Amino acid sequence: MSTSTDHKMPELDFDTPALKRHRKVRALKDRSATVGIAIGGCSVILAVLLICFYLLYEVAPLFTGANIEKESSYALPATESGPSLYITAEEQSEVGMRVAQNGDIIFFAVADGAIIKQVKNPRAEKVTALAVESDVSHLLALGYEDGKVLLVKHAYKITYPDGVRKITPQVEYPYGEEAVDAANFPITKLSVRDSEEKLTIASMSEGGRASVTLFEKEEDFLSGEVTLSESSAQLPTTQNALTMLISGDQRYLYIATRSGTLYEYDLRNFNDVKFKAEIPLLDGDTQLVSMTYLVGKSSIMVADSSGRVSQWFNVRGADNEEVLTFIRDVKQPTGLTSIAMEHRRKGFATLDKNGMVAIYNATASSQVLDEKLSDSSARLISFTPRANGLLLEDQSGISFFYVDNEHPEVSWSSIWGKVWYEGYQEPTYTWQSSAANNDFEPKYSLMPLAFGTIKAAFYAMLMAVPLAICGAIYTAYFMAPALRRKIKPVIELMEALPTVILGFLAGLFFAPFLEENLAAAFSVLVVLPLGVLLFSFIWSRMPQQIRWLVPDGWQPMLLIPVIVFLGWMCVALSPVIELNFFDGNIRGWITNDLGITFDQRNALVVGFAMGFAVIPTIFSITEDAIFSVPKALTQGSLALGATYWQTMVRVVLPTASPGIFSAVMIGMGRAVGETMIVLMATGNTPIMDFNIFEGMRTLAANLAVEVPESEVGSSHYRILFLAAFVLFVFTFVVNTIAETVRQHLRKKYGSL
Repeated sequence: MSTSTDHKMPELDFDTPALKRHRKVRALKDRSATVGIAIGGCSVILAVLLICFYLLYEVAPLFTGANIEKESSYALPATESGPSLYITAEEQSEVGMRVAQNGDIIFFAVADGAIIKQVKNPRAEKVTALAVESDVSHLLALGYEDGKVLLVKHAYKITYPDGVRKITPQVEYPYGEEAVDAANFPITKLSVRDSEEKLTIASMSEGGRASVTLFEKEEDFLSGEVTLSESSAQLPTTQNALTMLISGDQRYLYIATRSGTLYEYDLRNFNDVKFKAEIPLLDGDTQLVSMTYLVGKSSIMVADSSGRVSQWFNVRGADNEEVLTFIRDVKQPTGLTSIAMEHRRKGFATLDKNGMVAIYNATASSQVLDEKLSDSSARLISFTPRANGLLLEDQSGISFFYVDNEHPEVSWSSIWGKVWYEGYQEPTYTWQSSAANNDFEPKYSLMPLAFGTIKAAFYAMLMAVPLAICGAIYTAYFMAPALRRKIKPVIELMEALPTVILGFLAGLFFAPFLEENLAAAFSVLVVLPLGVLLFSFIWSRMPQQIRWLVPDGWQPMLLIPVIVFLGWMCVALSPVIELNFFDGNIRGWITNDLGITFDQRNALVVGFAMGFAVIPTIFSITEDAIFSVPKALTQGSLALGATYWQTMVRVVLPTASPGIFSAVMIGMGRAVGETMIVLMATGNTPIMDFNIFEGMRTLAANLAVEVPESEVGSSHYRILFLAAFVLFVFTFVVNTIAETVRQHLRKKYGSL
């Protein structure tokens, strides 16, 4: 009789206090990690959004229009002197000045119109003409019936008695209180132009008789006294003449008729003043209203009765002769009565017969303001020197308006379109943010910078991508593991090199070396691949006893002396190649025979230097992506009879393609945002030329150079923030496209 004994397993208690505490701790850790990761991710997104919003905050004022507010209005100061021939104000917009019809010069407080000083007409005769040399020089010319011209200059002395600013207006006579002889007829139209060497006065009578008088200045070396030597020339009578202008360089005289015909005279040889050209300024039956120079005395602004204001300046033709050329225009719906120029910018304001005032910028071709400022018949408008105030004279007196117009020179067309700048032969994309004089026309086109950014990235990627990806493929798939463990850290260590050092070496060492050995640089591109293939072929034909001496996967080490030798040979044979194929000067051959401009610091240098900086990034990510492909896939492919190369091309690369694409995009982002290499190795010239031998300027390099020197809040300052925003958007778009493509590749090859 047998007895069976039942053996029961002991029951496990999952509700012990220790296990409960463990589960609670683990759950707490999970929740903490989830919350921490979520907070970190949201913080990154928030930081990026804050950067974006801050850039937009700094950029937004560029595209806001101007505002104008009336500050004061009062009766015409010294009404008995008659309406104004000219009106302006000093730098601080505290003291205004007007030249009355009777020739009196009245200084008044801009705030309330109180008369500060009144200077009577220096001559008892009636003033029949007035000309302004420029709003900046403060030099005025008063013409009289006896053919004489008095030159007057208004000035302002600033003192600080008891710590309070006091502005004292003065009237000066730079050429003496006696009027100079300018014509032998009553003057009704007048133009004056002054410089350190000479003074030119053009006069005209009511009937169209005209003459030009030149006063050459001679300064005594010891006493400093200036004497004038006079010479004059008579011009043909111009019927129906309305106005006349002397060019800023005193080379040309322009006489315009009411119908809009311009007669141009050459004043360069004053003993023989020649008629140069007849130019139609207007179309149709419109009448000329005004013709004056924009600040800088290069552009002539022509206003007509239809409300059109056109800009003209000299452009050199095919025969190297200057030709007055129409550039651009703006149009108001009604006829104009007055036009005023800004003193320091390429802006101007128009006044029509209905009291509407419009403010434009010539460079940007944009209207920033259009507002009705007068209900009565307005006669004159004038900007204050800083363009933050506007004086308007009408039948009721003078009104002063505060103008908020900080960034008139910026528009979508001036940033991204071609602009015809003064002194240029044609419309261009140009970046030039500063100059040495106040007449400078800012050039804020971002096209050369965006183009330079793409150009630098293109040539860097052109060098880096093939080398990095091919190197990663061999390292991850074909190289011996022991050798891979040494090679990969060395290449990744290259990424730790400071880019400023790479830029320094590229600009000061590699660029001149490349220029001297240009033939070697191009011969290497041919000799090196052929030499490596030839050596590989010879090695494959070696006896097995010799080939077995090198462990499998270590064969790349044999190529090191081969590559060094081939590189040395190309450099050594560079003079021979130049002498036999390029007459001893390959750079001269490129420039003269091919017509390609060559700069020492160019895109080729950037391609090598920045490619060297980008290679470690692309190599490391690509190598990891290829090495992470499951071994089962490669082993299965090989088991089915595929070769190593077929397995690499048809199995490994498609599987690793999302990671490879990410590596390329990250490398491109590095190239786009690179600063110091392109700053030091490109010449930093903002030009638009895809020529590999020309330099460029990138958005990042431009920010590094100009942000520290820009005036906070200025147009230049905000344009630089716009450049940063463009770089930000470009990077965002590239990364978005990269992520989209990566996800597509992952779905496509995820089933392998």
